[in-house]
Amino acid sequence: MFVFVCTGCGAELTAPLSQVVLPVHAHQKYGNGIQLPVLMEPGTFAVEPDSWGPPWRRWEEIEPEEAVARGIYAPIYGLSDGPPGAIVIAPGDARNTLLIPEKCGGYCCGLDGADGPNMACEVCGLPVGSRIDDCSLWQAVWLAPDAVRRRPVNGTGIAPLSWAELIAEGKSTPPVEPITAWGGPRLGLYHWWSWSPRWEAAAGRALAHLLVASEGRPVAVPDGLTEEVFQRALDALLPAGLAARQAVLAGPGLLPSDEGADILLVPVHPQTGETWTPAEATSAYLVPLPFGVWLWLVFPQPHESAPVVGLMPVGVLRDDPPLPNPWSVFRADPGVFRHTLARLPNARSPWLQKLLQNLMSHVRAGIF
Repeated sequence: MFVFVCTGCGAELTAPLSQVVLPVHAHQKYGNGIQLPVLMEPGTFAVEPDSWGPPWRRWEEIEPEEAVARGIYAPIYGLSDGPPGAIVIAPGDARNTLLIPEKCGGYCCGLDGADGPNMACEVCGLPVGSRIDDCSLWQAVWLAPDAVRRRPVNGTGIAPLSWAELIAEGKSTPPVEPITAWGGPRLGLYHWWSWSPRWEAAAGRALAHLLVASEGRPVAVPDGLTEEVFQRALDALLPAGLAARQAVLAGPGLLPSDEGADILLVPVHPQTGETWTPAEATSAYLVPLPFGVWLWLVFPQPHESAPVVGLMPVGVLRDDPPLPNPWSVFRADPGVFRHTLARLPNARSPWLQKLLQNLMSHVRAGIF
């Protein structure tokens, strides 16, 4: 475990933290006026390996050679000139920091960090990071990599869980959750049941990989929830009439069923970022899914009865109603999709370039 300290004076700026993989939805902008929760679990941090945050440059200002050197192979809206390696933590894990009033700009409901670092070290005043809590953004504190350094905490190392231990722990991500927003009938908060923003972001990344893996042919995914998440978009974005490439779910705890499969939907380890690979060599394309999303797809949680306490006899189960269904069909997040596809070398293919150019028309058509 580590604590992050100020490079100016050495003051501790965080609680002890253990490193986990950067969430796929870390930079997601979801809906309009939505109250998104905290991005990171308490006691954890993640690192953004790429440049992120202000200052930004428009795509027209970037030479193709520079873009490729930075791992970008298709047009994007803008490129960050901020330093790589920003550290993201839960706001409750910050210590000895103060907000900088003149840097506390936001869109409408909170802080968005667009003015640069809005948090300073309480001891020496050095700007050290940005508090983000505006509507439609995940709540987080992003520490500036050039203003903090990590210091190991003696005797608190935590070994990553094995794949078997992760399966046994069973921390899956439900595909449906309540979404909270401003602007209800009485101009307050209100909520409704919707597809999870985490799932939409995960599907955006996976869909970009599925299109690359398709090689321009149709792709068929397993029936059930996997089909509901991916098949509609795949059918709309890929040509019909050719032999379909087969995608299957694969990973720890599953019996081998990938013989002859062209594409494997596999989990990413939530602590190490390792993508699961089969024990035997395979030529199949590995499509990464966040572990919690993958776990729900392969081991879906049924609606279970719950123990009753109080006046009911011991052992009696209460049958709660199932969760409401979302109002709409599932749609992958277009921002995460664009971000992922633009960073895959295959995005230089003319048909994928055209798809990205027409992405907003696909959004308006309801594909995303």
